[in-house]
Amino acid sequence: MRYQLELFFTALGFFTRLPVPAWVPWSPERLNHAARFFPLVGWVVGAVGAASYAVFALVLPASLAVILSMAVTIRLTGAFHEDGFADSCDGLGGGWDKAQVLAIMKDSRIGSYGTIGMVLMLMAKAAALIELTRLGATAPQGTAAGVAAALLVAHPLSRLAATSLIHLLPYVRQDDSAKSRQLARRLTPMELAIAGTCGLLPLALLAPSEALGALVAVVAVTVWAARLFVRRLGGYTGDLLGATQQLAELAAYLGLLAAPRLAALAAA
Repeated sequence: MRYQLELFFTALGFFTRLPVPAWVPWSPERLNHAARFFPLVGWVVGAVGAASYAVFALVLPASLAVILSMAVTIRLTGAFHEDGFADSCDGLGGGWDKAQVLAIMKDSRIGSYGTIGMVLMLMAKAAALIELTRLGATAPQGTAAGVAAALLVAHPLSRLAATSLIHLLPYVRQDDSAKSRQLARRLTPMELAIAGTCGLLPLALLAPSEALGALVAVVAVTVWAARLFVRRLGGYTGDLLGATQQLAELAAYLGLLAAPRLAALAAA
């Protein structure tokens, strides 16, 4: 159990800016085995986002509370996944062949595709969460509980989507200095079970139709992303994992918004 706890803290230190206890040892091998707890890190990020939204919503309009909550989670993760999404937009949007795409994604500068993609992604996530505050789509207890449930579900589930690509696709960068190379290893059945449990368990917070809507949306986006990555590059990079997390998070929110409407159409 101590080893598993150390791996969790290793993942937490890699994927967030939270301090890690000094007694936790670090090595590339431990980071290599820490991917199993990527969805569990989503529990922490989602909980911080939900708590910050609830606090801000006490004194501010819901729309501002949503935006400030997003700012808190971005600060918490150091914009780790958002940066990967922007780099992926630049590479896939501006590159013609594999070598060019990889070179563009490695460039620290952000281009037009990355800027536009990031702005649209942040706007879409904010709009979806604001709509959830108005509709109370994820929980009958009220708007704050609805947004809290959405955050608590979307962050672990989206990180499970990214973890699935680590297991299913080959890593395509040959640069040993890339940080994500340390995670480039197929997961064992036990590791998959841990990641799957951590990623899927929060769905229990939702009504069955809402959980199904979020899950179907995330699976669809993940399959689409995996096919795109294989077609363009033959596998994944760290930036593409960040892009998958961002796309899957947005897909979860959209699935939650669509679920009650689809249920109403089915009942009509």
